[in-house]
Amino acid sequence: MTKSVKIAFFGILSMVLVACGSTKKQGLVSKNLAPTEKALLWKIEKKELASPSYLYGTIHIIPKDDFFYPDGTLNAIEQTKRMVFEIDMNVMSDMSQQMALMQKAIMKDNKTLSDLVTTEEYSMIKAHFDKMGLPLALFERMKPAFLTIFASEDMSPNVLQSGEMKSYEMEFVEIAKTRKMEMGGLETVDYQLSVFDSIPYSDQAQMLVESIKNSDSGNDELAKMIAIYKDQDLKGMGAMFSDESLGDMDILLNNRNRNWIAPMKEYMGTQPTFFAVGAGHLVGVQGVISLLRQEGYTVTPVSGI
Repeated sequence: MTKSVKIAFFGILSMVLVACGSTKKQGLVSKNLAPTEKALLWKIEKKELASPSYLYGTIHIIPKDDFFYPDGTLNAIEQTKRMVFEIDMNVMSDMSQQMALMQKAIMKDNKTLSDLVTTEEYSMIKAHFDKMGLPLALFERMKPAFLTIFASEDMSPNVLQSGEMKSYEMEFVEIAKTRKMEMGGLETVDYQLSVFDSIPYSDQAQMLVESIKNSDSGNDELAKMIAIYKDQDLKGMGAMFSDESLGDMDILLNNRNRNWIAPMKEYMGTQPTFFAVGAGHLVGVQGVISLLRQEGYTVTPVSGI
């Protein structure tokens, strides 16, 4: 699993953590439907819609000094009645849902991390977690994909509690609550978790090992992603994923994008909606923008409202 896939994988998991599918192949898609402009905020219009809706590409976790709202974002929210995320953030505020999530983080068949890595690799992982003040013994049976998140310095308790990192989803949730907006989701937590459940534990364990071994280069990759994000460069984001296999991209992005179109159409048909999803889902021929255009929607970049 390459670095850019791991970043996408990180995005799926962090989307769930900060809140605590069809496999049918797409037919030929005209390339001119893919977005080419630099923008994170997009207006969605169609003759049948009484009012436009908006689509915003997030980065799930970002250093607070890099956090920004593109021109027109807050005004776009004011023009909508509902805010929809990848998952329904109201559900994630339910303690019973959080407990169920933690149960799903445990490996089946009494598997432990030591079953999946060599003695040397286990010692390296333990030393890394000890340095972070996280006793590895507490996480022995946790799926390695979750451990990869906890192993990141950007997700360490000190960094999160200090406010050094911010989440666009959490910021939007607070705005929605202040404005008393209805909130919804495009997929369930169970489905998001199933995305990485489809990857064998052994592969997840190697991802954890590689992430710790290459932590410096991994940080460089994330820094590059943040720079591209701040430039609102969707084509640049797409280039980071261009070397990935079709199978990886179908699991992480393409299948999910296709699954989202039906609920998006339903949400927009009832009232103007502000959609906030990972920016990677906006990219390319099989991205959400292209798929909406195939459905007859006019999707245009917003530079200010």
